[in-house]
Amino acid sequence: MTDSAVRTSALFEHVATSADAVRHFRGRLDFETDVSDVRAALAADQGFVLIDSRSDEAWAQGHVPGAVHLPTRWIRERAATLIAPGTPVVVYCWGPGCNGATRAALEFALLGHPVKEMLGGFEYWAREGFEIETAEGLTHPTPDPLTNVVPTGGPVFACAC
Repeated sequence: MTDSAVRTSALFEHVATSADAVRHFRGRLDFETDVSDVRAALAADQGFVLIDSRSDEAWAQGHVPGAVHLPTRWIRERAATLIAPGTPVVVYCWGPGCNGATRAALEFALLGHPVKEMLGGFEYWAREGFEIETAEGLTHPTPDPLTNVVPTGGPVFACAC
């Protein structure tokens, strides 16, 4: 595509400068992470607490092993009894169609915690085929081929991008 084609395209009628784009996308990475990165960080024990901010009923359906269940409505009141001040946290809710994790992240930020939101939430954790915990024990859902490409030779549970 030529420079003139980019400039005349309605898609690029209003476009940020490269410097603005760098600031924007670098800034997003300051606040967001994805399920594959969280899974890798949990395996490496990188010193953060994973918070499931969903309801009791949603938690019972399944959750990320090792996550702490703290519904958003209780964060302000109960976080200090569960998590040391200043401890980094990663929060998740159901999935991308829900802003519960954003609300939970705000509550932790107001309490002074370094915080990131896990994009995709529990929905994408499950769609990737990562381990889920329920009252019955641990299970691995079948990976969704649209979110987790399994190469020839065996499963690799990581972002396909």
